[in-house]
Amino acid sequence: MVRALKVEASIGFYDHEHGRLQPLSVDVELDLGDSPVERLADTLDYDGVARIVRELAAGPHIALIETFAERTAVACLADPRVLGVIVRVEKPGAIPDAAAAACEVAYSR
Repeated sequence: MVRALKVEASIGFYDHEHGRLQPLSVDVELDLGDSPVERLADTLDYDGVARIVRELAAGPHIALIETFAERTAVACLADPRVLGVIVRVEKPGAIPDAAAAACEVAYSR
């Protein structure tokens, strides 16, 4: 699991959100099945998961955090070892008096 990965992305639906970076906090939980894990080759490289999130954040503007979460999940599922994925995206400061706006998506094969 990658927890609370901090990135900045061009994200948001409203006009005032275009053309500027905003902070996101991203959690990615992977289901790799019940196979024994004894070597690094038996599991997934968490740096690779973080790279997926960072590359998406560095890409073109995305209107919704739901889209960001979905694209992250689909990219993780491109690895055949991943049987399921849960992605949670938080956008701190998006709602007055709330810690964050957030969404969570779950996909499985």
